[in-house]
Amino acid sequence: MSGNGVPAPTLAEIEPRLKQRTLTVSGVAKSYAMMGWRVGYAAGPAALIRAMTTVQSQTTNGASSISQAAAVAALDGPQELLFERASILRARRNRFAEIVNTCAGLSCEPPEGAFYLLVACAGVIGKRSPDGKLIETDRDFAAYLLDHADLVVVAGEDFGLSPYIRVSFANPTSTIEEAGRRLQRACDALR
Repeated sequence: MSGNGVPAPTLAEIEPRLKQRTLTVSGVAKSYAMMGWRVGYAAGPAALIRAMTTVQSQTTNGASSISQAAAVAALDGPQELLFERASILRARRNRFAEIVNTCAGLSCEPPEGAFYLLVACAGVIGKRSPDGKLIETDRDFAAYLLDHADLVVVAGEDFGLSPYIRVSFANPTSTIEEAGRRLQRACDALR
């Protein structure tokens, strides 16, 4: 589902002529809160699925029968929960992006999917922490936030995206508000 509440289309839906060349993959971990069940699925041309099955059968174990049954129940069951969760996540995303955009040196655009904000932090690069340490990279900024604000973020460098940090908004609103206060204080403390 996209960030505006509209289901994201597959390539085959956008361009039906690509159907025989399109592989769609998904899983139940995030949408159905089934992390650790390790169930994913794919849809595509029969020949490709057969080849994938052959490779997979020789390289990994299959998902347990309990995991498979749970995934089927999630996929076949009522889907209203997904729309409710998406609405909640949209509100959290928008609030966290609003807070981030008030922080000195930071900016972000709310994403259409996922539950992370990619926050541009070029405006803090070259500044110094209260203890005099120079912030030279997004990784330095991530370390600064951990040490001085007790915030855990991921450096954009890990995704080939510097100078950015990745922050999750898949938390209760109260946690997002507190994280926002800490982030603002940490940014204000840089010189």
